[in-house]
Amino acid sequence: MNRSVATSVRLALCSTGLVVGLCGAAAAQSSNHGSEQMHKSMMSGMQHMQGMKMTGDTDKDFAMMMKMHHQQALDMAKAQVAHGKSAEMKAMAEKIIKDQSKEITQLDAWLQKNK
Repeated sequence: MNRSVATSVRLALCSTGLVVGLCGAAAAQSSNHGSEQMHKSMMSGMQHMQGMKMTGDTDKDFAMMMKMHHQQALDMAKAQVAHGKSAEMKAMAEKIIKDQSKEITQLDAWLQKNK
């Protein structure tokens, strides 16, 4: 049962990454440096997530994969802040950076505590 839950979590996160990555690929066609940065981040993160060894512990696997997922969000948000034009999107990106950084810290603490 744990293995199927871990597999389901992994597939869901990878699927989300794939969808966002494909959106980034379409945006990268425009030669916008920020879009290219987001696309590269998503592709790199997806490869890393697919290569992660599952432990069989759903909690640990979830924490490891969510950390990577949040890191991808941080990378994309930083590209938005640096290259975006919309004040609304920049504000959202700044909020994502703040919130996701805090959650990465929480995930790291949980992973350290539950080695």
